Amino acid sequence: MRRILLAGAVACGKTTLCQRLNGLDPSYKKTQSLEVMGTTIDTPGEYLEHRAFLRGLVVTASEADLVLFLQDASQERFLYSPGMAGMFPVPVAGVVTKVDLATERQVRDAREMLELAGAQPIFTISAVTQEGMEDLLAFLEQ
Repeated sequence: MRRILLAGAVACGKTTLCQRLNGLDPSYKKTQSLEVMGTTIDTPGEYLEHRAFLRGLVVTASEADLVLFLQDASQERFLYSPGMAGMFPVPVAGVVTKVDLATERQVRDAREMLELAGAQPIFTISAVTQEGMEDLLAFLEQ
């Protein structure tokens, strides 16, 4: 599997996805600093939420093969700027998370916003119900 950096807002599902990708049962804990688990780099949501820390994501991405922008479909808050994927030195894909908690419209809106940010391809998943995980895992294994 490629070395992956997970980026997203606080509580968007980065740590849960990281645990799932590494074969662990999900258990919530607040990520306080960069954490490497297998080939996955989990980042604090504050790196995206506070623009002064954004450079930490970009610099850390140089250690990865791929960045995943995560967007919680059940939240109306969107923190990625249009074309933001272009500032990273590696490809950026998108992951709409928590689709089990969202309406179809919320999932569609989250996909559109990730597309606007420049993420390609985009996957829709629930790390809890496993919906969409098979497609994401197949992509990450390429």
